[in-house]
Amino acid sequence: MASIPPSPFAEPAYLSGLPSAFHQEKHRVFQKKCRAFMEEHMLPHAMEWETEGAVPENLFSTFVQHHMLLPNLPSPLPIEWLHRVGIYDILGTPIEEWTYIHTGIWVDEISRSGLSGPAGSLTAGFAYAIPPILKFGSRQLQEKYLPDFLTGKARTCIAITEPSAGSDVASIETNATISPDGRSYIVNGSKKWITNGIWSDYAVMAVRTSGPDAKGLSLLVVPLKNTPGVTMRRLKVTGQIAGGTTYIELDDVRVPVEDLIGQEGQGMKYIMTNFNHERLLIALGATRQARVALSSALGYVLKREAFGKPLIDQPVVRHRLAKAGAELETLQAWLDQFLHQMDHLAKSEADVRLGGLTALVKAKAGMVLNECAQTAVLLFGGNGYTRTGQGELVEKIYRDVMGARIPGGSEDVMLDLAIRQLVKRYNNASEVLERPRGHSRI
Repeated sequence: MASIPPSPFAEPAYLSGLPSAFHQEKHRVFQKKCRAFMEEHMLPHAMEWETEGAVPENLFSTFVQHHMLLPNLPSPLPIEWLHRVGIYDILGTPIEEWTYIHTGIWVDEISRSGLSGPAGSLTAGFAYAIPPILKFGSRQLQEKYLPDFLTGKARTCIAITEPSAGSDVASIETNATISPDGRSYIVNGSKKWITNGIWSDYAVMAVRTSGPDAKGLSLLVVPLKNTPGVTMRRLKVTGQIAGGTTYIELDDVRVPVEDLIGQEGQGMKYIMTNFNHERLLIALGATRQARVALSSALGYVLKREAFGKPLIDQPVVRHRLAKAGAELETLQAWLDQFLHQMDHLAKSEADVRLGGLTALVKAKAGMVLNECAQTAVLLFGGNGYTRTGQGELVEKIYRDVMGARIPGGSEDVMLDLAIRQLVKRYNNASEVLERPRGHSRI
């Protein structure tokens, strides 16, 4: 007996029976296992957890036990370190074979609830805090923290944003000065909108160690829980309720000098490199949220009647669905291509050639999520404006829209950054081509 095909917009093309140039058999095998895992441990309760504003404490341990937070790390995975802590595969996929296509599948599957909060409650440390230690930390620093961070024995988060410094990272004011005995940094300041902060033992934190501009920034591993001078409280935000958004105050917090990541004054470089990964993950998650919103709306208008016929028979309804659907599938195709490019470019080349495009795809994903979520709410009508009942899911997705358009670099900043980076690369390449070569002879 033939299986019922997915409804329009419910799945990406490769899961709808269409051929894909990017998804091989190994990717499809992982996708099936990943979906089964999420349907067992995440999806049935995601709505309940988002409404309550927190996930169960044991959920983090469950994901760690099955190595299901490692997909948040950039590809290729840190094989040496994972082997050292006894990790060799993710749901049967050898870590040596992991690709960004696998990462895209994982983000897509954990986001199938349509809600960013439950997933966001688990992922920030692995996605954004561990990578700078892997890329730039000294061997001593890695030995100190990676065994516990990679195995989930200790939780961490990334702490960049401040009350007066969001996308303008160079304006960070939290300062770190060397103690008189030279053994510690003394950290003072505050961090705001820090995802997972309230549950984290440590934060990879941007601090000012010298002058007033970007050259004065550094990264430290700062202890949080049960640390003298650290005060944390949760913030009430519009969406991603279960994500644990936190305000952190630091009053003469001592951090060992050896817990500096890389070199003093290089923090801006490290942060910007890390942002590329963050923006890509945000774009992937927002794309599945948009898919959930639009497919939910389509299911609703197929059964909902008004003016004596189903809503789907109204041309204006079909028009709205078509416009949003075209945006969604265009974005999906771009992201599939983007992940393929990440898998086939060296890290140094990807940073240069895809850096501006990463900002652009993140901005585009936020705009597409807005279009699809708004379309869904409008088509659900009054039900989409209600926090319970038939439209509860699309109402919650619509609240998450700004969580995709602001964090990781606000949309307007991303659009400007993308063009500036693309033009800069173009001008640099043009200068090389136009530069005189050899010697002239008379």
